[in-house]
Parts: sequence; structure tokens; C-alpha cells
Amino acid sequence: MVAGNGDIRVPEMADMTVGIIGLGLIGGSLARRLARRGVNVIAWNHRDHPYVQAEADGIHCMRTLADLAAAKPAVIVLCNPLKAMPAVLAELKPVLDPTATTLTDVGSVKGMVRDQVEAAGLGECYVGAHPMAGNELSGWQAADPALYDDALWAVTVCDDTSYARFHMVSQMILDGIGNRVIVLNDTVHDQAAALISHMPHVVATALINQLTDDPNRNIAAALAAGSWRDMTRVALTDPDRTRAMVDEDAVNVESLLRSMAARLTAVADALHDGDNDELTRFFADGQPFRNYKMAQQSGTIDYAERDVAFDPAYWQTELLSSARRGEHIIGFAGDHIVRVQVRSAV
Repeated sequence: MVAGNGDIRVPEMADMTVGIIGLGLIGGSLARRLARRGVNVIAWNHRDHPYVQAEADGIHCMRTLADLAAAKPAVIVLCNPLKAMPAVLAELKPVLDPTATTLTDVGSVKGMVRDQVEAAGLGECYVGAHPMAGNELSGWQAADPALYDDALWAVTVCDDTSYARFHMVSQMILDGIGNRVIVLNDTVHDQAAALISHMPHVVATALINQLTDDPNRNIAAALAAGSWRDMTRVALTDPDRTRAMVDEDAVNVESLLRSMAARLTAVADALHDGDNDELTRFFADGQPFRNYKMAQQSGTIDYAERDVAFDPAYWQTELLSSARRGEHIIGFAGDHIVRVQVRSAV
């Protein structure tokens, strides 16, 4: 057993049971991956249509949420839609044993989920999480363990997050799923997620809307090739799902869209004015990221590994600093030592 901090003890991975709530694309893929890697997985879905195949895949399906909570899994992963979160948490509250179970989730917005968990009276046993994995598909039929290949998870904590619970969730991700971790707070996560996911979904949707509204749309669609496909792939996502994701991070997305609109207007003005210097600057600004991606694709990046010790009194702040340095946690090397892989992007 890994020692906790007085509120919970962390079992070794071989003894850990993980509960999954929601067997859609993300939850189903997670359950399948954990089961394939030998983890004891129990699951509940709001409809039982995935249960026959899930059982065949080694996932033990529960009749009710109460049954799942009564099994006292070490970790319960909330993979239900965010709109269903208050109802799920209200049902869990009277049956969950907080001395035995830690709650986490896979939501793309963390501040909102923490507020919902706190409102339900379950904040003490919650550690936020968001796997950077997914595609434009949905549902159990699309669930694939490979969805999590080489995935990075943001694990979000606050000042009073239990280190033992953080360790438990991270151990599930590192050893149970075989992924990497960075530690963030809710604000930093939601700002970053808006930048690399939520705002780009809106931009991709704007691109297909532009095509749809153009009188030459049939000709343009026939000419579309790889660049159009890559820029608009996420716009093929269920629009209701995308709308919900954007609404949940509205403040950050609004700010970024206004910034993006200003950038595009500046380019339009430079084209109108023939401002060569402005156009040169615009196309050159992102070169550090291009260089990184080219090195990544050519396999010339050496992902160095090292151990990083941190002060247990300030572990949240110090691990956030590690994330900002481009260090991804790949394991625990001691009581307050993490093994990291350096993957700085720019």
C-alpha cells in the first residue's frame, strides 16, 4: 500500500478497481483499455445496450449507480455528459464512501465540474482529469482502446486537494492506462483547452459554414483535398456535442475568438494595403512551432527523462511549474519525486 495523508490509502495498481460511469466514446474506450491491461473494471451506463459486448471485453457491468458505488472502487471516473453531471453526483452522494473512493472525470472543462462536485458535497474526494484523446465519433460502437495511445492527461488540483487522491488518480493513468500526466489548476486548464480545442472547433465550424454558404460550394468541395480535410475534421463532430463544449468554456472561448478575429482582420488589412512587412511577420510568427513539429515528425527529438523532487507542502505549485517547463510525468520515483519526460513544444 502507498501511504495516504490521513484520509485515504492508495492501493497498488494490481489491487485497484476502477469504476467507469458512462460507456460512450471516451468512457467506453477507457474501460476497454483498462480491462485489456488487466485492471479490474466495473461500469454503469444510463442505458444497458453496451453491456453484452462490454462483459465480453472483461468489463463488469452494474445494474445501478448505487451498485457501482457499493463495490467501493478505488477510483470512479465520471465519463457521463457534463449536462448529466448534477444528477449523477446527486445520486452518488448518499451511496459513495469517500474513505474508500476517489472521484475523477474526463470533462474538457474543469472549473465547471469542480463547482458541480463541490455543490454536491463531494469536493473532498475529487481530483479533476482530462485526457487529450478523442475524435469526431461518438458512442460505445466507436469505443477503441487505441484512442488512448500515447495520450497526455491534464490532472487538475486545487490548494486543498489530497496528495494521496492525486497520487491514486495519477497512478491509474500512468500504470493502469499507460499514459502521461501534467498537473494544472482549473483556470490554467480551461484557458489552455479553449486555445487548443474549444476555439479551434468554432473556427473549423466557421470554415464549413463558409463553404456551405458559398454559391461555388459544389466546385470547392470537389477540389477539397488534404488541407481542407485536416482543418475541418473536428467540424464533423456532433454539433450538439461541440456546442455544449463551447458553452461550458464560454468566457475563454469568447476572448480567444475576438483575438483570432483581430488577427484575421489584420491580415485582411495587410492584403488590402499591400503591407509586405505585416504579411511577412504574420507568416513567420509561428515558426518555432513549425520547427518543433518537423523535428517531432522526423523523429529527431530526444525526449530526455529525469527525476524531479518537489516540496510536499507546495506540491500543487511545483508540479504546475513542471508542466510549464514542458515536463510530462511518466511515473513516481519516490514519496515526493516524479520521473518526467521533457516534451517542450516551443
